[in-house]
Amino acid sequence: MQVFEIADQEWFPQFLRTHMQAALTAAWTTHIPLLQSSSPARIVARLLSHHLGPSIHNYTFIDFCAGAGGPTPSIEKHLNASISTSPPSYAEAATAPPPVQFILTDIHPHPALWSAAASASPNLSYVSSSVDASNVPQHLINDQKQKGKKVFRLFNLAFHHFDDTLARKILRNTLETSDGFGIFELQDRSLSGFLACCLFGLGAMVMAPYYAFLWGAPLALVWTYLVPALPAVLVFDGWMSSLRTRTVGEVKDLMGSCGLGEGEIRKWEVRSGTERFIPGVGYVNWIIVTRKGSQE
Repeated sequence: MQVFEIADQEWFPQFLRTHMQAALTAAWTTHIPLLQSSSPARIVARLLSHHLGPSIHNYTFIDFCAGAGGPTPSIEKHLNASISTSPPSYAEAATAPPPVQFILTDIHPHPALWSAAASASPNLSYVSSSVDASNVPQHLINDQKQKGKKVFRLFNLAFHHFDDTLARKILRNTLETSDGFGIFELQDRSLSGFLACCLFGLGAMVMAPYYAFLWGAPLALVWTYLVPALPAVLVFDGWMSSLRTRTVGEVKDLMGSCGLGEGEIRKWEVRSGTERFIPGVGYVNWIIVTRKGSQE
């Protein structure tokens, strides 16, 4: 759907965009026990572990739209924490598999922010140069193949930003060079999706003092209360994101029309679903696509 998001526009102030990215990261990683069953990032980690199974150690996960970092550092932490203790045979084995590695990339890289995240985990690294998800540098893929790893691409709250033409290019490049990919969104074209965006705006206003203190950014309070640009843009862009979020059928159609033969498309298995994290309004909408036989 041809709509626009305010924060994507070149004229939108960078300092406000930075606060919005931080708010979105908080939405992915925050877990309020009385309200949420889990954080969305932990849900994504569980989904990857479940659907890739024991073969998950064979993959390197590359986030091709990492932005300011997003949920990937948290996904890495939860995923490696879970697979280090389950199944028991891994923990008890004398030669337990090494932790799963994650790599942050983006067409507009943020190496300063990524460096801080990577310093907190030996299992997280980044590419400081620009990486185009529709034309990934071959050396990035070859480096993983030389290590005996398969590449799994992550699109966290990102795939809806691509128009159909770009989405087809990205999917073709993905299917030609990778062994799987996951699309994870916190919104969809439903009433609950639109209500979740409103709740997010309200939550941003309630939590603004805490995060302003945490980030050392008192001006965020000005743009939340005195001139409520932050919550207004968060809600508006959330609605636009909801309108742009594709169904699994629409993603399959893009795969089928990306320029690869039907025989190639049949080599891939597509699974999808929704996982609730806030009763009634908060859902992780997911699509996981893997090459058939890659989990063996």
